[in-house]
Amino acid sequence: MSSQSNNKVNQTSKVAVVYTKPETVMDDIEKAMDLAGCTNELQQTTSTLLKVNVSWQHYYPACSTSPWQLEGVIKALNNKGYKDLIAAHNGTVVVDSFEGEINNKQKPVQDKYGIPSVHLDVDPNNWMPFKPKSKMMVLDEIFPEGLAIPKIFPGTNIVHLPTVKTHVFTTITGAMKNAFGGLLNRKRHWTHSVIHETLVDLLKIQKEIHEGIFAVMDGTLAGDGPGPRAMRWHEKNVFLASSDQVAIDAVAAKLMGFDPTSIKFIRLAHEEGLGCGDTRDIEIVGEDISNVNWNFASGQNTLASRGQKLIYWGPLKPLEKILLRSRIAPWSFMASNLYHNGYWLPLIGKRRVKKAMETGWGKLFQQY
Repeated sequence: MSSQSNNKVNQTSKVAVVYTKPETVMDDIEKAMDLAGCTNELQQTTSTLLKVNVSWQHYYPACSTSPWQLEGVIKALNNKGYKDLIAAHNGTVVVDSFEGEINNKQKPVQDKYGIPSVHLDVDPNNWMPFKPKSKMMVLDEIFPEGLAIPKIFPGTNIVHLPTVKTHVFTTITGAMKNAFGGLLNRKRHWTHSVIHETLVDLLKIQKEIHEGIFAVMDGTLAGDGPGPRAMRWHEKNVFLASSDQVAIDAVAAKLMGFDPTSIKFIRLAHEEGLGCGDTRDIEIVGEDISNVNWNFASGQNTLASRGQKLIYWGPLKPLEKILLRSRIAPWSFMASNLYHNGYWLPLIGKRRVKKAMETGWGKLFQQY
C-alpha cells in the first residue's frame, strides 16, 4: 500500500452526490470531484489511468462509461494540472474493447483531448508477475501459478469510471467491480463463483500498487434488472465521486434501494478495513439523498445468467472446471453472444436504445 493510502485509512469516508443535466454536466462532474477531494487523493507527479468501463461492445444506456463522463473527468483533471492521462480499456471473452470504445463514443473523446489509450488484455507482454503483500481471500487458490497485473499500473493514479447499475452476480456493480477488468486477464471469469471475495482481493492489490485511487460514477442514465447488459434504463441525472471505493459503491447501492451491508463484497471490504460500507458513517456531500430510494430490482436473470449460476452455485458446480476452464469453454462464450447479441439486443434492446435517444442524454450522446 502506498504511504499516501496508509495516511487516509482512518479518515472519514466522503462521497459527493451531485444532480446534473446535459447542459451543465461538465461543470457538475468537476463539482463532484472537487467536493470529494480528488486533488488530495491523486498525485500530480505521476501518470493517471482513466479506467474506462466497457461492459458491452454495443451501446446500451447505463451499461458502459458514457462519453460525457469521460470528457468531464478529462476536462476537470486538465483544469487541475493533471496532464499525463491514459485511457485504460479491457476486453473480455465476450466483449471487444476496440469495438466498444467506438460504439460507446469514448474514442472520439480520447482523440479530441489527445489522450492515448491502452487495451490491457491484447498482449501478454503487457503483463508482469505480481505477488501481493496482503493476504488474499481467493485469488491465490484460483490462480495457483501466480498472479499477473498490467505493467503500466504500478506507481500510477487510477480513476475508475463506472456507471450506476445492477448486476446478475453481485447485485450492483460500481467502482470495486470496475477493477475486475483491469487487474485480471482474460481468465478472470474463473473467479465468478467467488466474485465477491475476488473484488475484495483486487481492492487490496490496488491499494498496494496505485499512488491514488478515485472514482467518478455516472448515474445520469442508470440501469436495473439483469445487468450489466439486459437492463431497464432510468433517467436519474446524478453523478457520484469518491476516493473510497467501498463507500461510493455503498452510496450507489443505497440510491438504488439496496441495503449496502447486505451486499457481500461491500460488507467484506468494510470488515477488512478497505473502506466504509455503512452509509451511516459516510459523509455524503452535495445533495441530500437521505430519503432517496429508486426501488431498483436485482437478482433477476437472463437465460444466459441462469445457466451460469447453475454452474457457479448450483447442481452443475462439480462440472465447473470442465465446462468453463477446459478446451470446451468457448461453448459458453458463444452461448452468451448468441443470447445477448443475437437475440436480446435486436429484439428487445434496440427498442429501449431508441427510446433513450429521445431523452436529453440520448441527444447529447448523438452529438459525440
